[in-house]
Amino acid sequence: MEEKIVMIINEMADYLNVSQMKKLQEVLLQTFSENTIQKEETSNDEYLQLFLDAKRIEGCSERTIQYYSATVARLLQIIKTPVRKITTEEIRRYLVEYQKINNCSKATVDNVRRNISSFFSWLEEEDYILKSPMRRIHKIKTKQPVKEIISDEAIELIRDNCQCPRDLAMIDLLYSTGIRVGELVNLNISDVDFEARECVVFGKGDKERKVYFDAKSKIHLLNYLSKRNDNNPALFVTLDAPHERLKISGVEIRIRALGRKLNMGKIHPHKFRRTMATRAIDKGMPIEQVQRLLGHSQIDTTMQYAIVNQANVKMSHQKFIA
Repeated sequence: MEEKIVMIINEMADYLNVSQMKKLQEVLLQTFSENTIQKEETSNDEYLQLFLDAKRIEGCSERTIQYYSATVARLLQIIKTPVRKITTEEIRRYLVEYQKINNCSKATVDNVRRNISSFFSWLEEEDYILKSPMRRIHKIKTKQPVKEIISDEAIELIRDNCQCPRDLAMIDLLYSTGIRVGELVNLNISDVDFEARECVVFGKGDKERKVYFDAKSKIHLLNYLSKRNDNNPALFVTLDAPHERLKISGVEIRIRALGRKLNMGKIHPHKFRRTMATRAIDKGMPIEQVQRLLGHSQIDTTMQYAIVNQANVKMSHQKFIA
C-alpha cells in the first residue's frame, strides 16, 4: 500500500505546491495506509535501533555504528517530533544550532549531516517514510587544506630513532603498504607471504584486499619476528609479557612520542598512509591502482590523499605548454 501512496505522491508532484503535497500525503496515509497505526506507534529510539541493526548486518564496523548512534541519537533528543514527521526545516535549524553550540568546523557539521542523511535515506528505502527530509540539505562546502606528508629525510630519521625492532618493522610496513592502523593491528603472521612480499588485510566493511611491501620492510619484519619468543599469532604484539596483540592506541602513542622526540610536530599512523598515496601518484602510478591499494570504494576519497608535487606541475607545464 505504501508503494501506491508513493506513486500517487510522485505523480502529483508537478501539480501541487509544498503545502498541498504535505496535506495530500497526510490524507493518503490516514485513509489508505494499512500500517499507519502500527508505524506511528514505533518510537524514534526504535527506528534508530532498527537502522543500527541494519548497518551492523551490512558489515559496518562497531566504531562506525557507534558514530551513527551518537549522531542520530543527539538529533532525536533535540528534535522531539516523531521521525515520520520531522521536516527539512527542523533538521536545517538543528545543524545551524549544532555548529554554534559546539563551535565546530564546517567539515565536522558535514560529517553530522552525512550520518543523519544515511539514517533518513534508510528509512525511505525501507518505506518507513515517504521522502527523506535530508534531500534538500546538500553537502556543506568546506576548504580543502593541503595536508602535509612525511619527507624522505624525516622517514630516515624516524627509522634511525626506533628503539626496538618491532617499531622499525611497524613503521616500514605502514609506510610501504599504506594500510590503516586498524588493519595493521589486525594482521596475523599467517596473513603475510614473505616470499611474494604481500599480505592480506581486511579493510572497512571486512573487505579483503592484498597489499604489498618492499624488501626493506621484509628484512625488518623477519628480524623482529626472529627475536620474539611468544606464541601469539598476531603480527605485532606488546613488548612486555604476556605479549598481547598490539592495539590501535598502542601504535598511535608510540609513533606520536617518536615524532615529538624528533621535533617533527604531528606524526601519526595515518600520515604514513597519506604519504604513500601521494608518492605513488606523484611517481606516476595510475589513480585506480592507488585506490585499489588503499581499499577505497570511491576514487574521490583516494584523490583527497593525493597531493601533486608542485615542482612536477611546473616541469609538466614547461614540457607541454611553454
